[in-house]
Amino acid sequence: MAAMTPSSRTRGPAAPILHRAARIEDRIHGWREAWARRGGKLPVVVPYTGYGDGTGVRVLCRVLLARPQRHERPAPSSIRGWRSFTSVPVAGAEVVVRVGEVEHRLVADRGGVVDAVVAVELEPGWREITLSSEGSEPVTARIFVVDPATRFGIVSDIDDTVMVTALPRPFLAAWNTFVLDEHARRPVPGVNVLYDRLQQAHPGAPIIYLSTGAWNVAPTLDRFLSRHLYPAGPLLLTDWGPTTDRWFRSGQEHKRENLARLAREFPNVRWLLVGDDGQHDPGLYGDFAEQHPENVAAVAIRTLSVGEAVWAGGRARPDEHDDGVAWLSAPDGAGLAEQLVDIELLDRRDAV
Repeated sequence: MAAMTPSSRTRGPAAPILHRAARIEDRIHGWREAWARRGGKLPVVVPYTGYGDGTGVRVLCRVLLARPQRHERPAPSSIRGWRSFTSVPVAGAEVVVRVGEVEHRLVADRGGVVDAVVAVELEPGWREITLSSEGSEPVTARIFVVDPATRFGIVSDIDDTVMVTALPRPFLAAWNTFVLDEHARRPVPGVNVLYDRLQQAHPGAPIIYLSTGAWNVAPTLDRFLSRHLYPAGPLLLTDWGPTTDRWFRSGQEHKRENLARLAREFPNVRWLLVGDDGQHDPGLYGDFAEQHPENVAAVAIRTLSVGEAVWAGGRARPDEHDDGVAWLSAPDGAGLAEQLVDIELLDRRDAV
């Protein structure tokens, strides 16, 4: 992760000029935060899984206001549906990150999200750090530290790739955030087994779940992945609402930026990019493969059924690929596994 640089606890001298919608959003958040604090709510940290190497880790979490915990109340990380969306974020909250005996102080963004790198030496494998804000009860975040010798990893989309969504794209994010919990979602057949077999065939391979979903639903997605035995890995999600220069965040740009970041952070890792043909993944992965062919082991696209494609608003048009990267497609994990055997990313005995 040579390109990862630690984040400062300060915002820097030149604050961006905010879009009008962002200024309105900030005023609303400020009013809600003041009201919530007067009502006795206190900051809590919702931890997310991070990743790193032996020199630095990417810390991911969100600071929200919640009532002091009672044993009979669910923890903030178990809040689901519309309640997760209406939680009050703490803009600019200071988060204390403790790794062993060393403390780092980070600052949350406008939406209460911390996405920052801290310099720390950790051994490869699963590790834990603790997070707290304004004296809140410390919480534990898991970090997957990638071995410097690792040469293979997996980047996976979520909607219609690991779980069946079957919803019109314009309503997908709203449905996932306001209505659905993990018990009502169906996994895509065989993909969980495929990912498990890939990690067995490539010990130490990281898996990154890259989605345009909102951070609000991260706990729900984590529970879904765990319930259906998907390998654990960081979720790279985004935040709804206005940015400094536009009304709404671009989901495609979010994926594009994180793919480029992974190429910088792990220049020696070749990624298996897994997505679906519901419009955007093939184009995004194709662009990345053209720009970084040395960082792509293969592209695996789950083909949607006719009904799923209708709900998704159509399929991505098949393109000719001159990037020298293997492109695979199948409706489920078993079909993709057979093709991964053909290009020697899986051994026959490891296939689904």
